[in-house]
Amino acid sequence: MRLDYLWRNRERPNLFSKRWFVVWVKRSLTSVTLLEICFAAWKCKFRGGKVGLLSIINRTPLSGKLSNLNIGESTYIAKTVNIALHEKVTIGSFVSINDGVQILTASHDLNSKTWNTYAKEIKIGDFAWIASNAILLPGVTIGRGAVIGAGAVVRKDVPDGHVMSGNPALKVAERCTALEYSPVKFFSPYEAWLGSGKTDEN
Repeated sequence: MRLDYLWRNRERPNLFSKRWFVVWVKRSLTSVTLLEICFAAWKCKFRGGKVGLLSIINRTPLSGKLSNLNIGESTYIAKTVNIALHEKVTIGSFVSINDGVQILTASHDLNSKTWNTYAKEIKIGDFAWIASNAILLPGVTIGRGAVIGAGAVVRKDVPDGHVMSGNPALKVAERCTALEYSPVKFFSPYEAWLGSGKTDEN
C-alpha cells in the first residue's frame, strides 16, 4: 500500500519549523493527485494487473486483459501512453515511458488470406526510457537502460544500454547500464511526503 509506505517513510522536519510548514502545504496541495494515482493503481490491481510500489499509471489507457500487465517499482507511465494488452506486457522497475508512446502486442498477419491477428509479448527492462511517441511493435524486448528516441518505431529486440532512433529504430549510441536513479523521485506528490532522495525502499 503506497499511502502506508509514504506515511512510514515521510520526511519529519522539526515541528512548526519553516520546513514543516512548507512540507505540509505541499502535501495539502498535492493530495488530490496522490489519491488519483493510488486509485489508478488499485483499480488496475483489482482488475488483475500488477503495479509495483510507487509506480505511476494515472489515467493511462489500458485495453485488453489487465492480468497481462506487470509493472515493477518506481516506474513512470504518462497519461497518454497506450498499452494494448492482447498479450503479456512486462515493464521493469525505474522505467520512464513518455507521452504518446504506443505499446502494441497484436497486429494482423500480412500473409493471411483472412487477415488473421496474432499477439506477442513485450518486455521492457529496468531503467529503460521510452521517449515521446515511440512505437513498440509486438514481440520486442527492450533491454536494461536502453533508450528509445522520440518517434522511433521498434520492431526488433534492443540490447541493454542501446540508444535507438528512427523508423525503423537503429542504434545511434550506447549508455551506461549501472544506473541508480528513480524517474518518480521528484514527482511532486511523492516528494512532498518523502523529500528528495527517499523514494526507494531499502
